Amino acid sequence: MCKILVVDDDPDFVEITRMVLQKEGHTVITAPSGDKGLEVAQRELPEIVLLDVMMDTVLDGLHVSHELHKVPDLQATRVIMVTSIMDTDNAALFPTDEYLPVDAWLTKPIDPQKLIKTVNQYCTHKRV
Repeated sequence: MCKILVVDDDPDFVEITRMVLQKEGHTVITAPSGDKGLEVAQRELPEIVLLDVMMDTVLDGLHVSHELHKVPDLQATRVIMVTSIMDTDNAALFPTDEYLPVDAWLTKPIDPQKLIKTVNQYCTHKRV
């Protein structure tokens, strides 16, 4: 199974996600912000990062995704972005014309079965 880093400022989302993924046999580590997520990722080298878009800033998760891919040891790490931004007034701020280093997108609230299916899809890709 995979080591998964969940980066989200919503403690309820983090706990529910942790329970769902651990029940499937994954190792779950967490971080409450983008900055902490970058720290933890560099120390723990997860195979997958579940990353919220809106945390300290409206597009914090996008910044974190770009930064993760600048770190040589994390370039093979899969990023699954989780967001509810499209349901907010901030949707217009979301960039639609730039490259985003994201492997998959999930919309909050996330159906647990869809979360498991998506994570398992990328878990099969082993670190190079």
